[in-house]
Amino acid sequence: MNVSKTDKPSVLAIIPARGGSKGVKLKNLRTIGGISLVGRAILAARSATTVSEVVVSTDHEQIKAEALAYGATVISRPADIAGDTASSEAVLLDVLSKVSDTPDITLFIQCTSPLIDPADLDAAVASVRDGEAEVSFAAVADHGFHWTADSAGFAVSSGHDAANRPRRQDREARWLETGAFYAMNTEGFRAAEHRFFGRVRICEVAAEHGMDIDTEADLALAQLRVPRQVEPILVDAVVTDFDGVHTPDTAYVDEHGTETVRVSRSDGMGVARLRAAGVKFLILSKERNPVVAARAAKLNVEVAHGIDNKAEYLARWLADEEINPARVAYVGNDINDLAPMALVGWPITVADASDEVHRAARHRLTRPGGNGAVRELAELVLTARCAPQV
Repeated sequence: MNVSKTDKPSVLAIIPARGGSKGVKLKNLRTIGGISLVGRAILAARSATTVSEVVVSTDHEQIKAEALAYGATVISRPADIAGDTASSEAVLLDVLSKVSDTPDITLFIQCTSPLIDPADLDAAVASVRDGEAEVSFAAVADHGFHWTADSAGFAVSSGHDAANRPRRQDREARWLETGAFYAMNTEGFRAAEHRFFGRVRICEVAAEHGMDIDTEADLALAQLRVPRQVEPILVDAVVTDFDGVHTPDTAYVDEHGTETVRVSRSDGMGVARLRAAGVKFLILSKERNPVVAARAAKLNVEVAHGIDNKAEYLARWLADEEINPARVAYVGNDINDLAPMALVGWPITVADASDEVHRAARHRLTRPGGNGAVRELAELVLTARCAPQV
């Protein structure tokens, strides 16, 4: 397949995440920096600009719930391909047989690689999209001296002359497959039923992104690389955008043009807990659809929608309420949130916010909009209020 760069091929990211694991029990639900391995894989995929949809294939109810919370679609894995001996290819083919539209490119991502850079996913996809290869996979450069053992157990040099010890920079690199991801032309993959077919290219990733989680020691090492956010979010008020924060930034439209949205019950509980703790809450939105006011009424919080200049409104609201802006959190997801975010002490983004908005944030939530992001913030705020102040 050679797709013009002006076209946008469909790219389906598939993340296998079964419940069984011999080395680390329920490994895919273990957390690094407060985010589960399956959550990290989903966030990486959703942050890649080339990915159209993210699907998690699992046989486990907790993993299913976690995947849904992070905004992925879930496809149940049949028992006959859920065991230790089932191949990843079998899982990918099962998913492809069940999706409604066959993607142009299949992006296979493994949860066991917790430090995937979305830009690397885009680079691998681009290689397939532009016809440079049928397959592109993650690998790290390896300049080491390799050895094997003969039948008697004695060391034998492999790929180098043991009597010649050139400097690292003078040695030709080998490539170590990380297992993190594989971008494949879908048509070719379905025909070959194997991830390596046709022309294969290496997508070089940084050594620090090549980590693979297989043991408890691997998890401990990864924790050192990705420390949990510990700065307490001490605020007296929380202000949020609506679309993309309380919702997944999508809408359902019926034949009469009526829009409806999906919200999170978990978010509703978080808002209720904030209100009970005396934290003021305002939904501030440019959206004019009455669904915004309806949701605010359900949550019993203040709302201002149809607001074109959100920063101006927020500044006036803070003055009227006599709230110190330094003790206010504003949660946004897109560029129209940048101005109000700049007015408060705690500009915060949902996990799937745009890169430009992420850069303006003091804290990034691990949950996407409409999938528990508001509840996550509520718990952080409540924890900070309950913690002893020094």
